[in-house]
Amino acid sequence: MGISLSLSLKVFIDTTLHFAGNSRRSKLKLIVIVSLSATTSLILTCLVWITCRQKEKGSLLTLQKYVANESKIEEALKEYDSLAPKRYNYSELKKITRSFKDKLGQGGYGMVFKGILQDGRIVAVKLLTGTKGNGEEFLNEVISIGRTSHVNIVSLLGFCLQGSKRALVYEYMANGSLDNYIYSEESKIVVGWGKLQQIAIGIARGLEYLHCRCNTRIIHFDIKPQNILLDEDFCPKVADFGLAKLCRLKDSALSMAEARGTVGFIAPEVFSRGFGVVSTKSDVYSYGMLLLELVGGRRHANELTTSHSTGNYFPNRIYDCLVKDLQTHAIITEEEEIAKLMTLVGLWCIQTNPGNRPSISRVIEMLEKNINEMEVPPKPFLS
Repeated sequence: MGISLSLSLKVFIDTTLHFAGNSRRSKLKLIVIVSLSATTSLILTCLVWITCRQKEKGSLLTLQKYVANESKIEEALKEYDSLAPKRYNYSELKKITRSFKDKLGQGGYGMVFKGILQDGRIVAVKLLTGTKGNGEEFLNEVISIGRTSHVNIVSLLGFCLQGSKRALVYEYMANGSLDNYIYSEESKIVVGWGKLQQIAIGIARGLEYLHCRCNTRIIHFDIKPQNILLDEDFCPKVADFGLAKLCRLKDSALSMAEARGTVGFIAPEVFSRGFGVVSTKSDVYSYGMLLLELVGGRRHANELTTSHSTGNYFPNRIYDCLVKDLQTHAIITEEEEIAKLMTLVGLWCIQTNPGNRPSISRVIEMLEKNINEMEVPPKPFLS
């Protein structure tokens, strides 16, 4: 019995120790789990706090930058106060456009709405979405066009700068932009070759005014069909001065830190100074590409749906076709003569060396010449 009691006692003690050990291990596991959870929570809390602080700091910096930009724009507008057009507040624009009801178009810049002023004039209100850079494009538009007054330059009638709201109020152009009349077969009936030549001359006269006849020379830097607007009589007007640069009349060259313009229309020297200095001849190059677009799109609507996505360099194709035409047969129609004349002028305008390009004044003279008086320019080699 003593032995049995001893065995029972031993079993009891072992069992007790076993459960005690399990209890300690459970407690240890619980302590480890709690500690890990607490540490994880603390880390997550710290991360959230840091993220919030960074967002707060970023928002503050953005706000400070925005306020600084707004102040800068306001200061610049005050400097040109006598030249700047009328300033509207946002509520006035809503009234003019009937709460932006009649949309005319949309692009990367924002949306354009039709509006009517109190005096009955129809206008186009360009509502800008977002703010690019430091607001330079908006400021360029207001100040550059505010300095101009010419039949071939679009009139800026007013602007809005109210908090984040930015808008430009233009005269209304009933026939939209020139690119609508390049590739469409139907447009040939509306705009014949004679009218197309007059449009080309009108654009050149607008550029001549910007380059030579303003108090401050203006280089546009974004001449392309989309930026040429047509009124009810198809009179062309140069528009969209967001990339324009102002320089003194005595300055023949312009210092620039970055390239600007639209691919396919940018002069070589604008994206690489190795080709020469940036000047009014840079606009001449863009104008030359516009002329080739007019001719190429009109004569080969099905073949040349876009001049800058093809494998061969577009001006080379135009040049080869022109030389072949001149060598194989005489000009037989007035339309054909106009097309070849515009092609020759366009090819002179896009010479790689800016010094070999004509001035825009010379371009106007060339467009009014007889084709037999024109020389064939060297073949473009830049691709």
